[in-house]
Amino acid sequence: MRYRRRTGHSSKNTTKEIPPANSSTNDTDALKPEITSSLEHIRTTLGNSTDIVIREIPLDEEEKHYMAILYTDGLADQKVISESVMMVVADITKSLVKEDNEYSQPFDGQKILEKVSLVNHEIQTITDYKKLFHALLSGDTIFLIDGLDRGIAAGTRGWKDRGVMETSAENVVRGPRESFSESLRTNTALIRRKIKDPNLWMETKQIGRITQTDVAIMYIHGIANDKIVEEVRTRLDRIDVDSILESGYIEELIQDKTLSPFPTVYNTERPDVIAAELLEGKIAILVDGTPFVLVVPALFVSFLHAAEDYYQRADISSFLRLLRYLSIFISLLGPSLYIAITTFHQEMLPTRLIFGLAGQREQVPFPAFVEAVLMELTFEILREAGVRLPKNIGSAISIVGTLVIGQAAVEAGIISPAMVIVVAITAISSFVVPSFNMSIAFRMLRFPLMALAGSFGLFGILVGVIAIVLHLCSLRSFGVPYMSPFAPLIPEGQKDSIFRLPHWLLSSRPRLINQTNYKRRKRTPPRKSRE
Repeated sequence: MRYRRRTGHSSKNTTKEIPPANSSTNDTDALKPEITSSLEHIRTTLGNSTDIVIREIPLDEEEKHYMAILYTDGLADQKVISESVMMVVADITKSLVKEDNEYSQPFDGQKILEKVSLVNHEIQTITDYKKLFHALLSGDTIFLIDGLDRGIAAGTRGWKDRGVMETSAENVVRGPRESFSESLRTNTALIRRKIKDPNLWMETKQIGRITQTDVAIMYIHGIANDKIVEEVRTRLDRIDVDSILESGYIEELIQDKTLSPFPTVYNTERPDVIAAELLEGKIAILVDGTPFVLVVPALFVSFLHAAEDYYQRADISSFLRLLRYLSIFISLLGPSLYIAITTFHQEMLPTRLIFGLAGQREQVPFPAFVEAVLMELTFEILREAGVRLPKNIGSAISIVGTLVIGQAAVEAGIISPAMVIVVAITAISSFVVPSFNMSIAFRMLRFPLMALAGSFGLFGILVGVIAIVLHLCSLRSFGVPYMSPFAPLIPEGQKDSIFRLPHWLLSSRPRLINQTNYKRRKRTPPRKSRE
């Protein structure tokens, strides 16, 4: 079998001007029966790109009819194309021609396409250039037959990716170690592996006028609220941007409120967390090219729960959650309380302690508020530098830098030792929050609370906390109250909020999220076996 392998550059010296990106290229026009004009249009539209491989295979010795095979080098699996697709194509063309180079039967391009479609389980009919370009640039292999105004796209996507690796952002002591990757199909397979229910439905959309990024919606039909599913579809359909490069684009474009430090869309890189959220009636949004999957609607308590809470015993999980909530208050109010008490409310401290603090601050030239702001800003800079630096030196720089700068500042009389302790405990407490987005929100709110404490003492802190609580109670995520089950108060939801009761007592799903399949399991406590 003879064929001509061409990249995007035509063998002829063409001088046709390439249309600009914003011009009309008639991508939505139907495919033309003349394969020569179709290939010329494809080459011109793609700018004769060198990574677009075009193979023209003659179906007879006189080269009256051609089959064209197109794929993108680097996105398509070369092994699948060479070992299965091309071999089957060779057998088909060989069977169509006799030894005397005459057709053994009348030429029928449709039958050839049907035979080619048998070599791959994932086949899509191509009738226009828009579908052709999307499939071609997604890693599929396109088959065109001379004389037919349609073709087929075979699923041959096989680019390099990280594969399934251990999670780096949400580590656990006990539980699965796998995490999502940048491949959409790998991520959906990880979820399917955990939920083998036919009611786990998935819809795929292409968002982004230029990037055409694949975005998938996954939910369990019969458990997820149909109104919320429709709202997710509506918000995604309203997105009209050039590019979607990460799930953060989607999160910012579909969230309920923009001017809020608190995230109203949950994200995670753990398949087990997504499976648990789907079983509660929530909807997962997967974006091709990122390992972070979005979950809506999101509740405040979801950001404070860790995956390991459900793998340990109920008493251990409840104790760890109490520590987590305590750490949140320390992270948010630690420096503010120190500023307020040392500045306005010294009478609240024991006499010996107040004398010790006064002795430490005797050589410090700044008030407590300025002292706290300097230390907090220094620590935030060091933390950001530790994240951006290479891993080998990032952690060392952040730890050594904090120790060296803190010790030098104390010896120079700029900062008191007590302030260093307060800032260190506050920073450590902020790391306890499982969600990075929620941790950032508490870090941001720490500064206005410090300003209120430096101006009005404990009364300023009280006003700031009330304002934060009112703001949290006003938030909604896809129509669901953000502070549920605290506001509105749902007694059934308290079983898995601050405390985590045993699994056999968690017999119902969240009431405000799920309204069709409320019961999760029968409430049957474990019993001792009879001797």
